Amino acid sequence: MRGFFLSFFWLLLSTAALATPADEDALKPLVDKGLVSQLTEHLYSTKDKAGDKATGLITQAMDLLGVPYRRGGSSESSGFDCSGFVRHLYEKSVGQILPRRAEEQARSTDVIERSDLQPGDLVFFNTMKRAFSHVGIYVGDGKFIHSPRAGKSVKIEDMRSAYWHNRFNGARRVPVEAETSKP
Repeated sequence: MRGFFLSFFWLLLSTAALATPADEDALKPLVDKGLVSQLTEHLYSTKDKAGDKATGLITQAMDLLGVPYRRGGSSESSGFDCSGFVRHLYEKSVGQILPRRAEEQARSTDVIERSDLQPGDLVFFNTMKRAFSHVGIYVGDGKFIHSPRAGKSVKIEDMRSAYWHNRFNGARRVPVEAETSKP
């Protein structure tokens, strides 16, 4: 797993080195604010706190950073909306199929307190004047990964920012399906 994180870090650095001038302008704020090193530190921190399944889920989610938002989208190739992103990750990494819509995902999962959040848990927000209209996956340290809206792409955000803090609707944990015992 450590190799993945080192590879990810070197990929970021090599991308910056091979970037065109326009790309360099886009990456400059990330480097200036130390976000590249913060992201790397965050990945190690999250890995240490998460269980194996959550680590796999979050690792796969991180692989999707930058995939564009697409309303109704549910694939890496065409893009994701928020609930399609969550459903895709749970199916691909854990093998569980969640409902398609954010409010259905909220109803089918276990309510937990915000203070009990663990990496891999679902976080819900009221972004459309209705409960559970947006969903993301908690990655630890008050941050979550999601597919935000049209014109944006999969990214990590801080739940403590005023926007997300004011719209927070609740936290849920996906019940672990009993694994079949092997002979």
